[in-house]
Amino acid sequence: MPKIKTHKATAKRFTITKTKKIKQRKAGQGHFNARESGNITRNKRRDIDTDKSLNKTIKTLMPYN
Repeated sequence: MPKIKTHKATAKRFTITKTKKIKQRKAGQGHFNARESGNITRNKRRDIDTDKSLNKTIKTLMPYN
């Protein structure tokens, strides 16, 4: 049986932790950050947990992570 290919766009957006939780970067961090206040800048550094309904789909798209 051949190996399953990893969906590269999914692998770039999500990470699977050691305890099999799926983490995702918060959107809107690329540019135009100079006008943001300090609180918003600090909050943008955090990762967010994904929606539980998408976990099965994400894990099938990333079989070797």
